[in-house]
Amino acid sequence: MPLHPKIAQVTDRIRARSEQTRGKYLDTMTRAAAEGPRRSHLTCGNQAHAYAAMGDDKDALTEARAPNVGIITAYNDMLSAHQPFERYPDLIRTAARAAGGTAQVAGGVPAMCDGVTQGQTGMELSLFSRDVIALSAAVGLSHNVFDSAIYLGVCDKIVPGLVMAAATFGYIPSLFMPAGPMVSGLPNDEKAKVRQQFATGEVGRDELMAAEMASYHGPGTCTFYGTANSNQMLMEFMGLHLPGASFVNPGTPLRDALTTAGTERALEITALGNDFRPVYEILDERAFVNGIVGLMATGGSTNLVLHLPAMAKAAGVILDLEDFSDLSEVTPLMAKVYPNGLADVNHFHAAGGLGYMIGELLKDGLLHDDTKTVAGDGLELYTQEPKLKDGRVSYAPGSGKTLNDKILRPSSDPFHKTGGLTQLVGNLGRGVIKTSAVAEERHIVEAPARVFHTQDAVKEAFKAGEFTTDTIIVVRFQGPKSNGMPELHGLTPTLAVLQDRGLKVALVTDGRMSGASGKVPSAIHVCPEAADDGPIAKLRDGDVVRLDATTGSIDVLGVDLDTRTLATADLTGNGNGVGRELFEVFRQSVGLAADGAGVVV
Repeated sequence: MPLHPKIAQVTDRIRARSEQTRGKYLDTMTRAAAEGPRRSHLTCGNQAHAYAAMGDDKDALTEARAPNVGIITAYNDMLSAHQPFERYPDLIRTAARAAGGTAQVAGGVPAMCDGVTQGQTGMELSLFSRDVIALSAAVGLSHNVFDSAIYLGVCDKIVPGLVMAAATFGYIPSLFMPAGPMVSGLPNDEKAKVRQQFATGEVGRDELMAAEMASYHGPGTCTFYGTANSNQMLMEFMGLHLPGASFVNPGTPLRDALTTAGTERALEITALGNDFRPVYEILDERAFVNGIVGLMATGGSTNLVLHLPAMAKAAGVILDLEDFSDLSEVTPLMAKVYPNGLADVNHFHAAGGLGYMIGELLKDGLLHDDTKTVAGDGLELYTQEPKLKDGRVSYAPGSGKTLNDKILRPSSDPFHKTGGLTQLVGNLGRGVIKTSAVAEERHIVEAPARVFHTQDAVKEAFKAGEFTTDTIIVVRFQGPKSNGMPELHGLTPTLAVLQDRGLKVALVTDGRMSGASGKVPSAIHVCPEAADDGPIAKLRDGDVVRLDATTGSIDVLGVDLDTRTLATADLTGNGNGVGRELFEVFRQSVGLAADGAGVVV
């Protein structure tokens, strides 16, 4: 199928916008790749230090006759999604030896759980942890003893940070390995109902805790379609996973077989073999367009609107909010996974999952099929399904049909004709809104504003019964310069209760919401942020704000903002406690949310 004209137009626009930065990046990468295997440039003393603890692998390493894989791991056993990675280094080393190669853990990177820090002070480090992860991975790979790299990461900031590192070390091949989602527990909609009941005092903390523990109950990724699972989708659409690897449960024979197969592939695509596939050839503008299309078709996390520009910039590709909005206009929403539906990712995977979706989008010309991937040339490879045969991965053609059209639909009969993510532009700045889970009658909200500087203040006003009419709730000084841009997901139950009471409500913020937030219209990532003298800092209580997702606008009505002075907030408390002191330089140097809120790129 010929490429859809809009997909071609956006890709060409990105290519033109990125001509200088991408050209410089490619020059750097091709020169580095031309130097050959990195180990050949080390002294004997350098190598002796690197191989001292490698036992029987020393001969293969010193003779440089076998490829050596560097493992970058985000393992910790506090994150359910990352706990399975404890076993991976041993699995990878064993598989590498059996295939005639070697593998070493090159380094570890930090991995925060936004679920643990949600609504807590530690969340103010979350976004910045992405750039710390990129830096940490760079330290591990800087030893220059690796012919390819395997990245072990799943959750919110971890995968974007690892991709930034992989792009920076783009002259070596890299393969991403997921751990898979936990098996299904308490349905997500039931968990959300208990949260709302707790917010209104209908149930106590014991019942809330029981519901939470029944939902988050074992190893693996949380089963709702938030940022972690959106990351896994991206890695598949962008060709950095093996086909079909994203949503296989941990601890299963197929999961282990995919880890073995991924290791073997990481050995095959080094410069020592005949199928050299450096990352810089995979992560081009086409791969990022494919990733954005996948994000829209699945109704994925708004956090990726922050992360994808930063990931792309590391590869010399410049993305703009306009690209997301334009691609959303032509991408059908094919999936209903919580919070955009009742199903979880296990149900989505069983219904046909990413393989079916990629096949449908390719058929409509909505994806670039001519991309390079770790698996081979062309995205058509990712319509295949991994099967277990004699203990090893074997690929078979996908069924080519959905097995549950209440969860996954063909592109010709989608849940919505568009992906449901829209750029907002107006006299309050630029932002985005995700409408895939928002009822159509709530796509336009015009109401007086109530302005707050913390999410706790919103909750206090709610408990005091202050919200009795239609309201635009503005929460400002929540951007990256203010306090690291923590998620405001703790407001979701409160806003949902107000909406269920029949009020028209919306959120406007220079902060962000969880990637799993859904049914309340939210204009997020508004920039310039309040701490950067953005127009949002000039709003006052009672100003009438109009949020219109149908036209892509966000405005305050009947007010000349140029005549207003900027509000200020006491941000001195944001600089200490829970390690925030160490991140002052990040808050001072971070870029605009629209550009990815980057520090190191």
